[in-house]
Amino acid sequence: MRIESMKRSVVFVLLACLFLSAEAKGGDEPVYQLKNGNVTMAIDIAHGGKILSLKYQEQEMLSQSRWPESFGSTFWTSPQKEWNWPPVPEFDKQPYTVERQEESHLTIFSPVCERLGGLRVGKDFQTDATDGAFVVTYFIKNEGQAPRRVAPWEVTRVQNVGGLIFFEAEVDSIWPAGLMNFEAAHGAVWYKTDEAQMNRKVNADGKGWLAYCADGLLLIKKFQDLQRGEEAPGEAEVQVYVNRGKSHIELESQGAYTLLQPGEQLCWTVRWYLMPVDGTNQELLIQKVL
Repeated sequence: MRIESMKRSVVFVLLACLFLSAEAKGGDEPVYQLKNGNVTMAIDIAHGGKILSLKYQEQEMLSQSRWPESFGSTFWTSPQKEWNWPPVPEFDKQPYTVERQEESHLTIFSPVCERLGGLRVGKDFQTDATDGAFVVTYFIKNEGQAPRRVAPWEVTRVQNVGGLIFFEAEVDSIWPAGLMNFEAAHGAVWYKTDEAQMNRKVNADGKGWLAYCADGLLLIKKFQDLQRGEEAPGEAEVQVYVNRGKSHIELESQGAYTLLQPGEQLCWTVRWYLMPVDGTNQELLIQKVL
């Protein structure tokens, strides 16, 4: 009995590992790639339309963890209190439909989420060779029969490798206070990633950009700067989540909380930049952003 039980346990563990690996990497489904100079972005159409990878040459910036909710970059609707946890599968896990697919342009759409009153998510990926950016535009369309208020929310997971997170805000405006040691310098707030045995998340009224520097690479994301009161209830323009231990970090940004009548949609654009940098001189990093 013990041997049979052990065999069943081994088989279960192997199947679980295969399942998690397939979820993280997209399994055998094709992954669409966009290239802009030395940078490559990979999008998994079959599993929530996630951005699985962002590489400068062969160096990866995004988390490649095999555990659920810890890898790549995804998109949710805000506020979170409307769906709590886990993420809505129609937007985060299920296959997206391809509407347009070209060498430097991809447009995909999610299934309709009846739980959220008939909302549907779209994602449009393009490259801007002149600016060196990946231009990611998100759509939320109200396919239901009643008005809905909603905000766009991008969640990008990177590895916690002792990097610097920075954005423009006042230190005193970051809440809850005291969870992360942000310091002000050169017109921004800076947080050197650390390790703790607890999950931590902070919110801030940013100024339309969020950046992360680690292992000689700089990731910059630029988006619409919200005015106070435009964010969803209990949410914020800029959010940073640090998972317990030293596993992964979420760089999060949100757009305006918008009333959508039936048939209406909002669109919200984030421009992604990935570039090599020499060191972590704060003044030089700010110059890269601006």
